[in-house]
Amino acid sequence: MDRLLISGGRSLSGTIAIKSAKNAILPIMAATLLAEGDFIIHNCPNISDIQTMGKMLDELGGKYQFIEGNIYIDSSSADKYIISTELAKELRSSIFLLGGVLGRCKKAVIPYPGGCDIGMRPINIHLKGFAEMGVKIEERHGLIYCDSEKAHAADVTLDYPSVGATENLMLLAALTKGHTIIRNVAKEPEIVDLQNFLNAMGAKIYGAGNGAIIIEGKEKLRAIEYTPI
Repeated sequence: MDRLLISGGRSLSGTIAIKSAKNAILPIMAATLLAEGDFIIHNCPNISDIQTMGKMLDELGGKYQFIEGNIYIDSSSADKYIISTELAKELRSSIFLLGGVLGRCKKAVIPYPGGCDIGMRPINIHLKGFAEMGVKIEERHGLIYCDSEKAHAADVTLDYPSVGATENLMLLAALTKGHTIIRNVAKEPEIVDLQNFLNAMGAKIYGAGNGAIIIEGKEKLRAIEYTPI
């Protein structure tokens, strides 16, 4: 279709039901790896990106279901740390899983998401932040190998306010002992929503929506029900 022709001048009325935002749901799905138990995420659209993220969680040992607008995730057995190359190429947001898997398993292997080449700048922002928190990172044959056994709290300043890097560092820091500060962060509404979700799980995070986010790492988080924005 080359164009849409709209004839206006008519009054409109009625109501529509608005689903929660995909950009809020995807990092929240990744965050379910940070706790064991049954999560319910309400009011979700059944779209391909969410389906792909669900398949990735299944491959990591979780159990994903979509039933009547709600996402059900049982993360109790999510003990795998290698993220599917095939699925990651379908979804650039698969990079969110890196922070979740590292928080859960202390190691992760992930391909460059969406088929990105090595050295892709947005990915480097994530990796630079992880490295500043003590994560050991190696790149071999298009795969990223990460080890967070010696991860520690840090004061990290992002090169630019990347939404994905902000969210990924929040996931890692939520279970990393000490006080982590992330500066020059993204301020989008989904960042605030991820903070609210993690805090509902038992995390201690504040500052989302402003220029810096402060995270006090906890030893354990819990599964919850939640409705994203």
